[in-house]
Amino acid sequence: MASASASAAVTLTARGKAINGADDNERLNKDEKKQDNMNQKENVKKKKEALGWMEWLRGWLYIVYEMLFQRIMASHLANPMPLAPINDLTFIVTGSTSGIGREIARQLAEAGGHVVMAVRNTNAAHDLIRKWQEDWTGRGLPLNIEVMELDLLSLESVVRFAEAYNARLGPLHALINNAGIFSIGEPQKFSKDGYEQHMQVNHLAPALLSISLLPSLLRGSSSRIVNVNSVMHYVGFVDTKDMNVTSGKTKYTSLVGYCGSKLAEVMFSSVLHKRLPAEAGISVICVSPGIVQTNVARDLPRIVQAAYRLIPYFIFSAEEGSRSALFAATDPQVPEYCEMLKADEWPVSAFISQDCRPTNPSEESHNVETAYRVWEKTLELIGLPLDAIERLLEGEEVECRYRASKD
Repeated sequence: MASASASAAVTLTARGKAINGADDNERLNKDEKKQDNMNQKENVKKKKEALGWMEWLRGWLYIVYEMLFQRIMASHLANPMPLAPINDLTFIVTGSTSGIGREIARQLAEAGGHVVMAVRNTNAAHDLIRKWQEDWTGRGLPLNIEVMELDLLSLESVVRFAEAYNARLGPLHALINNAGIFSIGEPQKFSKDGYEQHMQVNHLAPALLSISLLPSLLRGSSSRIVNVNSVMHYVGFVDTKDMNVTSGKTKYTSLVGYCGSKLAEVMFSSVLHKRLPAEAGISVICVSPGIVQTNVARDLPRIVQAAYRLIPYFIFSAEEGSRSALFAATDPQVPEYCEMLKADEWPVSAFISQDCRPTNPSEESHNVETAYRVWEKTLELIGLPLDAIERLLEGEEVECRYRASKD
């Protein structure tokens, strides 16, 4: 009996050891899985702190390819681009006193559109209109152009502009967010609102303008928001915890500021595209004008300016660079393309290349998690509630933190 008991005890002990061993193994496996998950999360976190070198390299290769072959790829396009009938349609064009914006405004007006030049320098805009009217004399009805003041370095100015336009209770058929800055080689600067200037002018202010003008865009349905973007967003990265690039994690350069702001614009446009229901009739499109010789060259180092003059064949003129925005704002098939994208589970917003064909924006722009963080952070920075879109679609008034106080 003792021997049997001892044997049983040994058996139970062995079984207990086996059970304990199994438990230990199970715990070990769980710990390993937990560690793997932590490592994966850590890796994801690390990836989000900067653009991966392979993605960065692919981005630069794409940019170089675009510069070398853009003229060949766009050889099927006429210059200037013939536009679809746009009589009785209203267009707002920001930054329309120079470069691409000036060409967009002029061509839209000459095609019969009502153009609102939204600019900081109103005197320069009026001088341009006088010149255009003189050149146009005898070719048809006078050009239908007007000027409204808009300073994208002031979010209060953006709100004031939108309120003034919405008060007309008329339709807006296309908002063309063309204005942008690329202060090449200059030190970091901030707007009076406290935001890095590239981020404010290229992304935050156009985002606020687009949302604030939704009442007028709804009246113009089918209408469009056209954001003049850049191939440079392919090497951009957005850290939503450091939109001003002041934390020191990333060394600020004008290139970092510019590329990040352009990527933020694509990401924000993608979420806006999804938030606007099909029945609203508002299409959101980003366009690349290509590599264009504009006023930005004035701020380039002399050696780079010399390179610009040496390769005129590869660089678009402002008139050529305006074609993708004009196409996106007027072509009748663009809303169908946008509606098709809206039906997909998660596409980015429509992106039109410099050759007026749909193309894919950067790999990073497809990062859904970051895109939503950019959306939420942008609304926070521009002083709008998270449900601003839904409330505006319901016809409610939405208060913005940057609204000028009324007497």
